[in-house]
Amino acid sequence: MYDVAREAGVSVATVSRCFNRSGPVGEQTRRRIERAAEALRFVPNRAAQSLRAVRTHTLGVVVPDLHGAFFSELLRGLDHAARAHRYHLLVASSHGSQEEIRAALRSMSGRVDGLVVMNPDVSASTVEANLPPRLPVVLLGGRSGPAAGTLGVLGIDNAAGAGAMMQHLLGLGHRRIAHVAGTASNHDAAERLRAYRAAMAAAGLATDGLVFDGDFTEASGYRAGAHLAGLDAPPTAVFAANDAMAAGAISALRARGLRVPADLAVAGFDDIPLARYLSPPLTSVHVPISDLGARAVERLSAAVEADAPLIPRQETLPTTLVVRASCGAGDPS
Repeated sequence: MYDVAREAGVSVATVSRCFNRSGPVGEQTRRRIERAAEALRFVPNRAAQSLRAVRTHTLGVVVPDLHGAFFSELLRGLDHAARAHRYHLLVASSHGSQEEIRAALRSMSGRVDGLVVMNPDVSASTVEANLPPRLPVVLLGGRSGPAAGTLGVLGIDNAAGAGAMMQHLLGLGHRRIAHVAGTASNHDAAERLRAYRAAMAAAGLATDGLVFDGDFTEASGYRAGAHLAGLDAPPTAVFAANDAMAAGAISALRARGLRVPADLAVAGFDDIPLARYLSPPLTSVHVPISDLGARAVERLSAAVEADAPLIPRQETLPTTLVVRASCGAGDPS
């Protein structure tokens, strides 16, 4: 560090502030220090810094899975915001196991300055029981209940999104609307199913035989599409709890000679980037997936930089209906 200071023509204290982010350093001075460090092949010892400053400059992320467009987009938002605040990410997957999520939480202790946890089954009490009391944590969705202690909660308005989709399908004249539900234990899936049932009941329509259990994968959507296509009285529309299952359903329907949307309309939820490029382009409920990750990082970094507990506040991000050609209405693109 003394060599870097001499090379950059600044004090050792300025070099320390630059690498520890412990005080103001002008942008030109920061660049000069970083060039000097690169020329001298100097790498700050983060382990030693963390022992002294109790900072690792790392944020932890625990998600149920690393596969799929939703998690890819979520991680993109997390990573983009983390880099803007000069943090690295440490990512772990719980694979849907309660024991694995507890192990993942414990493994993060002492290694991260803040933590983002997304798991449909995790509770606030589980998180608090497996982490240090002052570590700021943001829960994404799940059955977390009201924000409490040092935990913040970020979620999406599933009920409004699913309700808007159902009103759209009903408004197009559909009366036999099927629903491909997500994993039974998943809070978001339960909220979307509840909104589907409420809309059908309000319209005086039955749902018997029209709800198919899926698991958010393309394969389960394909199985649902194949099943629904084989019914004696098939539905005229299918609302899948996510876009991956909607894509699987479209593939199964097409394989059985049914046209979307001429024979059967299909809609999804999440509006993943691929949705607009399906054939036909998929009507979906837009979820600000990347923004969800970015907002979580913003809340964590604010708490870390202020060296203060995270404000235990619950936020719900809005959803938006996006109408495309898969339901026979709207912009064909």
